[in-house]
Amino acid sequence: MIFDDLVDAIGHTPVVRLRTAPADVTVAAKLELQNQFAMKDRVARQVILEARENGVLAPGAPIIESSSGTMALGLALVGNVLGHPVHIVTDPRIDAITLAKLTTLGCSVHVVEAMTSNGWQSARLERLAGLRKEYPGAFWPRQYSNPQNPLAYAALAEELVADLGRIDVLVGAVGSGGSLCGTARALRRALHAAGMSGPLRVIGVDAVGSVLFGQPDQPGRKQSGIGNSLIPGNLDYRQIDEIHWLNDREAFAATLDLARAEGIFAGNSSGSVYQVLKYLAATVAPGTRVVGIFPDRGDRYVDTIYGDDYWQQAGLAGLPVRTEPLRVDYGTEVNSWARATVPSATRSRLVFVESNTTGTGMLALSRARDLGLSPVMVTNRPSRYAGIGEADCQIIRCDTNDANTLAAAVLAHFAPDEVAGITTTSEFYLEAAASLAESLRLPGSSPAAVSACRRKSATRQLLADAGLPQPVSVPVTRAAEVPEAIAATGLPCVVKPASDSASTGVLLCDSVEQAQEHAAKLLAITHNVREQVVPPEVLVEEFVRGPEFSVETIFVDGALHLVGITRKEVSPPPSFVELRHVFPAPLDEAASSEIEQVVRTAIEAIGLRHGACHTELRLTTTGPTIIEINARLAGGMIPELIRLAGGPDLLTQQLRAAAGMAVELPQGALNPTGVAFITSSAEGRLASLDGIEAVRHLDGVAEVRISGRPGDPVKPATDAYDRIGYVIASADSVPQLDQLLDSALEGVTVRLAND
Repeated sequence: MIFDDLVDAIGHTPVVRLRTAPADVTVAAKLELQNQFAMKDRVARQVILEARENGVLAPGAPIIESSSGTMALGLALVGNVLGHPVHIVTDPRIDAITLAKLTTLGCSVHVVEAMTSNGWQSARLERLAGLRKEYPGAFWPRQYSNPQNPLAYAALAEELVADLGRIDVLVGAVGSGGSLCGTARALRRALHAAGMSGPLRVIGVDAVGSVLFGQPDQPGRKQSGIGNSLIPGNLDYRQIDEIHWLNDREAFAATLDLARAEGIFAGNSSGSVYQVLKYLAATVAPGTRVVGIFPDRGDRYVDTIYGDDYWQQAGLAGLPVRTEPLRVDYGTEVNSWARATVPSATRSRLVFVESNTTGTGMLALSRARDLGLSPVMVTNRPSRYAGIGEADCQIIRCDTNDANTLAAAVLAHFAPDEVAGITTTSEFYLEAAASLAESLRLPGSSPAAVSACRRKSATRQLLADAGLPQPVSVPVTRAAEVPEAIAATGLPCVVKPASDSASTGVLLCDSVEQAQEHAAKLLAITHNVREQVVPPEVLVEEFVRGPEFSVETIFVDGALHLVGITRKEVSPPPSFVELRHVFPAPLDEAASSEIEQVVRTAIEAIGLRHGACHTELRLTTTGPTIIEINARLAGGMIPELIRLAGGPDLLTQQLRAAAGMAVELPQGALNPTGVAFITSSAEGRLASLDGIEAVRHLDGVAEVRISGRPGDPVKPATDAYDRIGYVIASADSVPQLDQLLDSALEGVTVRLAND
């Protein structure tokens, strides 16, 4: 077979039967060391191609990674072929051969000088953080947590099944966790698809002094490419049944034995796997099929493992040696070859069906990881999300607007028991997430209740049936129906879509002609910004006067819990763009109590029974009037305001609810916190936002975030998508907070390219 380039040639490695195994047992080695450099060539190809396809890695942009060897070489190979400068951060353990290969391929190699708190690993990551500031457009593959790392081994699993058929035991070294966990997961699926669904036993091999499997860290260990001083995100304990540890002497001796007995000149990761394969060959039942992954070749170890002087200099002869593994309880400290059963882990997948683009969407992915969950983003266009490359989430691309395709994509990647929950931070995908969760029998809101929230005319009908205060509202499907609707609502009136998000299309109209014109414009829209079909319906509603508030609630053990009330400020008519939020709202006890009672009754009427709810209302002279109810968290950074004010972290609690975990709502004294959004007062293209750094240093400012980039089109806000940044701040009182937010906005100058 002729390949177009070396990137296409990665993989397709041979499998060889080991000579030391008895005739009635199959013990084979997958020679991943036969890749151009090593096994991690697969990872480099997968990660880089995926990042390019998703728009995370721009053409010609730099790549920066921390690596002690084989991942660096893989990135150098793929980066060189595809035209990306590669920066590698490493430590003094790097061998001369690897260094020569990297520099010859054009890499910039940065060698840290000393260990830090967590050994060489943390020292390298600290240096990497500095490089990322120097190269702000660079891509960091994050080999230890990037979900594309384990996904890269799906092809390896398919090759194993094609070459060997049934496999009973898989053995592999563990460093980042990606190779063994990714191969094991894909191999189980491939065996099942081929009708060979017997149990697969997976054995990991680690280094003595590595923290990966409950051992204390020994940063001075000599083995390379195996073990770790940190727990990587790609280590999925559920995939591994048993773990073996070898110390440096045992691993290096096994590597020499592999060369002498099998003629395979490999590195210490392969040698460690070989030691376990020999043990299995002598102990498994006749007819068992065992395969081990040999990831690395030996040329980079000629002066260490294969050098007599090094053994003496490193003091390897003083380390204990065992001829077979000692069986220990997991967590028992070991100093030589030992094995233990790996306890089952709780980490599982939390699937996000798309995300919002102006709120806490990317933050939700990192919060999921904080909960021990592996976030998965199912999306039809990953490039829509700024920051997705930093989110450490698995990305599945499919048509998320088709329910059957969405369900098939999730089930094609995961067994049902791997998925802890289905959620979304996008208004547009609440119904899809609820329906998918229900079909998989996972926690979630009733799809009918969620649909009623999304279809505003259905909301109005349910609230009317419950006798709750709301604007007079008339649905219309033709512009000719608008005059009759206005006869019921009066003028001015609000004309808005029956289902949309971010205040899109909401307009205050002062005349019948203006209302008809706007209704006709809305009815002409057949698809929204997410390419979803828009129902041919528009609402003409009474304009309710009074200050606006939102009420944040969440269900705890089946009971609705009021988290708090937020004061909202919107742009002057005719649009209704949210420009400022303050939490908690400055309301007296009577007003708060009245609002809470109305909201509780409304949520009951809609039929919501799970997760967070966000209700918007206006406080009129006759009491609270409900504007809308949403089966989701608030947008506009309100969950962050609540957290920073000293309230519960609603974003985390919503994720807990989606995953079937207990919702926890500690509550203490609240400190007024607010967000003010930055907008442009004129139309044009953004040249710069001046004064941002000075605003960041104002006393009380907690965060300044800019979403607009130079060259972006900007205009006065008519919906939330026109906001180009925000400032979050806290103060001792609401008046002081408003003054601080005013000062912050005054300190930012939106400069247009045509100024």
